[in-house]
Amino acid sequence: MLETKEAVFDALRENNDRPYGRRRTVVAEELVEAAGQFPENDLLVTALLELMEAYEFSGEHRHSPVVFARILKLWDTDRGAFSEWEAKQVLWRFKWVTTSLLQVPDVPLTAIDGWLAQMDERYRAAGQGRQPVAAMRYAVARHTGHGLAHAYDAWATRPREELSDCEACEIRQRALFHAGTGDDARALKTWRPVLEGTAGCTEEPCTSQAKALLPLLRLGRTDEARSHHLAGYRAARGRTATADEIGRHLEFCALTHNEARGLEILAENRELFTVTGAPLNRLHFLTGTEVLLRRLAAQGHAGAATAGPAGRTWTVGDLLDHVHAEADALAAAFDARNGSTWVGDRRRERLAREPLLAEPLPLGLRATALPLAPAPAPAPQAPVPDDFATLLAQARAMDAQGHPGAKRLWRRVADIVTAPGHVHDPALGPAERLSAELAEQRGFAAFHAERHDDARAAMTEAAELFARAGMPWHTVVARARAACRPATASGGEPDWAALATALHEAGELLAAGVPGVEHDNTPQEHYLAVLVCHLSAAHTALLAELPDVTPATRERFESAAATVLAEAGRLGVAHTPAVAHQYLADVAAYTGRFDEAEARLRSAVQVAETAGRPWRAANARGLLGQVLLQQDRPQEAADELRQALSTAARHDDTDFPVARTHILLGHACAHSGDVAGAVRHLSEAAARLDREDEPESAAETRLQLADVLSRADQWADAVAVLESLLTDDAAASLPAPLAAQIRLDLARGLTELEEYRASAEEFLRLADIVAGWEDGTTHTLVAAEGAVALARAGSWDAARTAYERAVTAHGAAANPGPVLSMMCQFAALTMNAQGPDGLDTALAHLAEADRIRLAVPAGEEGFAAWYHEGATHYSRGRALAVAERFAEALAEMERAVTAYEAGGPQAESARAEAVRVAALIEGNGLGAVPAATARLTAAIARCEAAGLPEAVAILTSLREDLASRQE
Repeated sequence: MLETKEAVFDALRENNDRPYGRRRTVVAEELVEAAGQFPENDLLVTALLELMEAYEFSGEHRHSPVVFARILKLWDTDRGAFSEWEAKQVLWRFKWVTTSLLQVPDVPLTAIDGWLAQMDERYRAAGQGRQPVAAMRYAVARHTGHGLAHAYDAWATRPREELSDCEACEIRQRALFHAGTGDDARALKTWRPVLEGTAGCTEEPCTSQAKALLPLLRLGRTDEARSHHLAGYRAARGRTATADEIGRHLEFCALTHNEARGLEILAENRELFTVTGAPLNRLHFLTGTEVLLRRLAAQGHAGAATAGPAGRTWTVGDLLDHVHAEADALAAAFDARNGSTWVGDRRRERLAREPLLAEPLPLGLRATALPLAPAPAPAPQAPVPDDFATLLAQARAMDAQGHPGAKRLWRRVADIVTAPGHVHDPALGPAERLSAELAEQRGFAAFHAERHDDARAAMTEAAELFARAGMPWHTVVARARAACRPATASGGEPDWAALATALHEAGELLAAGVPGVEHDNTPQEHYLAVLVCHLSAAHTALLAELPDVTPATRERFESAAATVLAEAGRLGVAHTPAVAHQYLADVAAYTGRFDEAEARLRSAVQVAETAGRPWRAANARGLLGQVLLQQDRPQEAADELRQALSTAARHDDTDFPVARTHILLGHACAHSGDVAGAVRHLSEAAARLDREDEPESAAETRLQLADVLSRADQWADAVAVLESLLTDDAAASLPAPLAAQIRLDLARGLTELEEYRASAEEFLRLADIVAGWEDGTTHTLVAAEGAVALARAGSWDAARTAYERAVTAHGAAANPGPVLSMMCQFAALTMNAQGPDGLDTALAHLAEADRIRLAVPAGEEGFAAWYHEGATHYSRGRALAVAERFAEALAEMERAVTAYEAGGPQAESARAEAVRVAALIEGNGLGAVPAATARLTAAIARCEAAGLPEAVAILTSLREDLASRQE
């Protein structure tokens, strides 16, 4: 019951902790009514200011001026009811009223000018500067288009005042002015402090991240645009006050060919269709929605389902018509109020924009595919001949060279041959030959998909047809190909007898001088193809035995490789050695002989290019990149992997593992410090795996992408990627361990973003999932981290329950590291929350940590006893210092230093931190500045020797600070 002022004040404080939205606004309205029952106006002033804030930050701008009018009346009649802070708010919120009135087309410009005049008058009376008034006049000019440049100069050239907007918001307005004049580069330079996170406020960087997307895309800075979309949308999502920003993110999706992502954003923000309190923001939202819907309709998706206003189902086409009509009417209303076409012109400019990229920008997110979505445009390719005879001749000629582009031509041949009514032309050769060639292509495709039984069957069929067509070379090669791969019927072994027979027959054909046929390989190349089949089988058999390869298997492989190299040299076939070098390199890499593998692969690349068959170098370069990455040579690896991708694309190699190569390239970029490149390539890999219907591999790639982002401190981006993997349908399709790892990384990412309540929810959900796992140590870890997240969120009762759950889980499945870390963090959080009053509780946590640590057997694998001993002493020292028991605190910190010394070089950073706190306790708490500076001097020298420049800088700064105080 709100019958006392204290009860209303308590309710106001409680409501202030709620997120902005309808619930907070309704309660604020009720509290104004409750505050009005008391004769004094002080509580009513507070309640009205809270209500105005709720309207402002939930997008209900229509109502804000009415509330402010009541506040002004109280200000003029009962100034004593206002605290000092509330008095300043009266002047500050004149700006809110101006922007709110601009939001509503029903309010005439004369009324807005009247408010500005009153604002100017009251600022003068209060002795305030004119810059905030000039800023509001510029806001009117920016909205109407009248006198824009003059109003900008009148504002931007004035110095900031006490009541000026925050620096971040003013930066945004200056940047938007430059972007509006077409100077995107200057706009983004102006925006830098906000976009890089050095200037911010409650609205920033969220607003700027949305509005900078278009300038970034226009300048081709797609990596930054991707990042600001991921982080910016996540901050704007689900907030009614960010309708404009959501519209910009929808537009971004349309302009980067991410229409499916746009539909998901629309579905997540469906409530915005019901929010009408800020018509101008609504217009911007509807326009961004229309940009997206127009793109979808143009792609043939007018009939696709989409989220729209509640109460009915919507298709893209239906919603497009609805949104267009309302937005046009709104724009016309603003232009009529403003006496210009400025608002409508800006809307028409947005609607006229075409995508700014030639291909989709990979975002790294899992997005539901559009129904009947068109496939991405293929890379430019040579035209397919219309004449069937020419087509077939070209396919055979390219196939003879091993050119990967032949596959596309053979697919077209197969379409024509299998079409109803096709009649074979004898001039093209025997019908059996063409049937055999198509069977051979099916065999190649099955081999690539590792469907070995299907491949053997297709190659056997091809051999029989080639034999009927009178083509002995093709017959023996097809038999060799059928025999070289493991078959289920033979227990996974190649058919060695069939291979031996094929080798013998090939030798006889070569000796007899049997020729090939038109558009074909030479007899020497056919003979070597059979030898390569034998080498391929030997390679497969060797890999199956790793790591313990029998001497016979190794000798068979090495002999087969030597034979291919020798016979290729004897017969003068320049390109075949590349294959042998690649097989030899593969085995060398598997067995850790990376120098040999590198040399072989470089030979394979050189042979392929010198022989005039550069397409054969793509796979060799891809493997070379992998070998260089394993040797910790990431920049060289990246160069080779890029060339591999370029070569494969240039020669239409559809079998090349593009997605896997992008993954490797992403890791190479990450290891060489190119975070943007790593994100770009991992995102591209994930998008390709989505299209290839490999959801598990795509999820694993996105997990790696999130790891790269988090290591670069791009936590919001990482969390956005991880959240996209945990939608209900996505998570259910993933293996449980993978889904658990994703959820664990997400929970930790939310912690880094200080979203502790959401983090705790993820930890607790994960704890329930892993509780029944055989590996109980995972449950211990998750429960411990969840307990800390709950404590950080201020949910202490739930935190203590989770704490006990972690201790119990540790008792069942020992995992001391996370439990000890939890106890130390609980000690610190207790002191933060309770100050000196929490010392006994904090020390009890640390005593329990000592008990668990000492119970761990000496030499326990994976347990760094020195670290946990040091961390416990460090935590106890910090707690004692907060309680001002400085002598005991210093002793504990010195024990921490001693414990860390047992950790060797890897413990130097932790030791330096303990020394830093010890010096603070000694110098500030005990007043022993000379001893503290001496301690720091020794530690600085030690850190210099250990190569820790950051620690040196921190300790040096502290020493200088203590020395200056002493002086």
